[in-house]
Amino acid sequence: MKFYKKKKQTTNEYIAVSPKDKKYKILNPFGEEVTVNGKKTDIKIFESEEGFTYIVYKNKKYLVEITDKNQNKYTVMINGVSYSFTVESPISYLRKKYLAKHQTKNKVEMVIAPMPGKIIDLLVEENAEIKVGEPVLILEAMKMQNEISSHVGGKVKKIHVKQNDSVAKDDVLIEIEQ
Repeated sequence: MKFYKKKKQTTNEYIAVSPKDKKYKILNPFGEEVTVNGKKTDIKIFESEEGFTYIVYKNKKYLVEITDKNQNKYTVMINGVSYSFTVESPISYLRKKYLAKHQTKNKVEMVIAPMPGKIIDLLVEENAEIKVGEPVLILEAMKMQNEISSHVGGKVKKIHVKQNDSVAKDDVLIEIEQ
């Protein structure tokens, strides 16, 4: 039987992930020495007496404002430019990657009503093969006829409406199996 010594978990280690999945491992962000991806950086983060947050990088001071925070997702404005990212612990980052890799895709997509209205015409039948962007029905709303298109390609599994039906916003109109 083998025993493995656990690596000491650093409590000040975070992973910032950009929307394009670019990863930055940050160690000790509020300490004297900040490390990004294993390299010591010249970044200092501090809050002024007035309550403003600043980043000092290469001897230049930048005003930072958190414009949106939702759980671990942040949008910050640095000198008028917005940046979005998530902040993860190393364990939550690995969990997120594992779940994304092993997630089963939903094979049935729904075409939903974008607004309340009346079904004027169905342009597809059940079991028909359709392509992305192909029109599936005509919905009349406020005396305007709107062509509703499929956002996915596949086979029409079920049509939930018929001609002259009234629908509410977000009603399921058609199920498409990918």
